[in-house]
Amino acid sequence: MLEINDLHATVGGKTILNGLTLRVGAGEVHAIMGPNGAGKSTLSYVLSGRAGYEVTGGTVTFEGRDLLALDAHERAAAGLFLGLQYPVEIPGVSNLTFLRTALNAQRRARGEAEASGAEFLKLVRTEADGFGLSMDMLKRAVNVGFSGGEKKRNEMVQMAVLAPKLAVLDETDSGLDIDALRVVADGINRGRSPARSTLLITHYQRLLDYVVPDFIHVLVGGRIVRSGGPELAHELERDGYVSMAA
Repeated sequence: MLEINDLHATVGGKTILNGLTLRVGAGEVHAIMGPNGAGKSTLSYVLSGRAGYEVTGGTVTFEGRDLLALDAHERAAAGLFLGLQYPVEIPGVSNLTFLRTALNAQRRARGEAEASGAEFLKLVRTEADGFGLSMDMLKRAVNVGFSGGEKKRNEMVQMAVLAPKLAVLDETDSGLDIDALRVVADGINRGRSPARSTLLITHYQRLLDYVVPDFIHVLVGGRIVRSGGPELAHELERDGYVSMAA
């Protein structure tokens, strides 16, 4: 589904990604772990097409298409979703308006029929209930006045409604208490299917107690220095990243 080969990228003229290679198959969950400054968030921004992140070498293909040749909105329409470490507030735009606009924009881009009001409300109610968000909260402006946990649950509702083929989740566990972490992890697990792949970016092993990945990759100095199974997270928790960088 996703193939990254020898990817190099800079931010503000500084090299952050330095020959990163990764393959994520259909239906797989991969976790990216690494210290601060390793390039984890940069990878997520490069994949999503965020401005200011310049690719200087390498290739990225998504379902056989050149991902780097697509604009950010085209990547979203193709089925890529980015979960932010710090979800932004959008004053004046309700969650319901935001979600319906995004869903129908993607459907139009794919040549699909737009969701009717009734179809959309049924879908969003079902997904919101699963993450403990009331309709009153969905009528409020996007993330405005939400706690950290509520913002992350709201983002999980967005992901469930948009049903991406590839979800890139940048430190989704950041700032969550244990109850919110379990709710978010449950949502990620419910979304696992042969048609969806997930790239989890995290500092810590605790999320991986609830979402068991197929593979874990250690990112240090802008490249993957080691890959393994779920047991690798426990090794990192015990020994840290210093031994990996050696």
